[in-house]
Amino acid sequence: MKKAIAIAATLFFMTVKPGQAQFFGGIVYDPTNFHNAVLRYYQLKMQLAQLQQTYQQVLNQYNLAMQMARSIPNMPARYKAYFSQWRYLSARDLYNNTGPWVNAVNSGSPGASTVAYQRATAPLLPYDPGVLASMNPNDAAAIRSRFASVELADGASENAMTTIGNIRADAQAVQRQIANLEQDSLSSNPALNSEVGVLNKINATNILLLRSLQDANNLRLSSLEQQLVQTKLRRDIAAASLDRNTLVHSTAQTPNPLTTGMGQAVDNFQIP
Repeated sequence: MKKAIAIAATLFFMTVKPGQAQFFGGIVYDPTNFHNAVLRYYQLKMQLAQLQQTYQQVLNQYNLAMQMARSIPNMPARYKAYFSQWRYLSARDLYNNTGPWVNAVNSGSPGASTVAYQRATAPLLPYDPGVLASMNPNDAAAIRSRFASVELADGASENAMTTIGNIRADAQAVQRQIANLEQDSLSSNPALNSEVGVLNKINATNILLLRSLQDANNLRLSSLEQQLVQTKLRRDIAAASLDRNTLVHSTAQTPNPLTTGMGQAVDNFQIP
């Protein structure tokens, strides 16, 4: 290329005037056309170099794509694992009062949970209104508080039964979806391992993870409700103990007409 440019420059400066033809052995020499031809040759050579560079880039991208498209051979045998399956609750039903409970925690129906819990637990008998009205107000308030604690515990337990039943009822469907996702992830089918296919499987995995976290949060909420009821029960016991101590101290400081002056009478007593 350098030689061609040097020759072109020498010939250019050797010309008398641009645009005038020189005769060499019957051949017409046009310096302007020769200069344009050399320039065109230089441009074509630059384009060839650019095409070679582009070709090399495309070849590198192709080789990278081929390398990225290779899948690990025998994926199921290398990575597939088996996990424990969901188990449903089972129990004896000697007196025909545990069957509804078992059905409730396996199905998740709210109505079934209420009926099952009432069937399996001892009934809460209310106080006679007249008897409750005749009590000391503090004692009546304490009794109402204990009744509230039992009723709240019943509600939290029924809600926990419903939550457990819902999770168990959906467990088989969730396991099928996880199995499908596992099968597609370990498959060597190119249609399942494209860029879009992999992104779809990642999205499906994230959704399943969110659903699992939602179930875990529901279980934690049910456990927190039961802990809250237990806290109320402990508070009721502590309040009742404090009320008794307060009542004892208040009674000790209040003069009793039956015992007033008894100590002085004993001190002044003399045997005749």
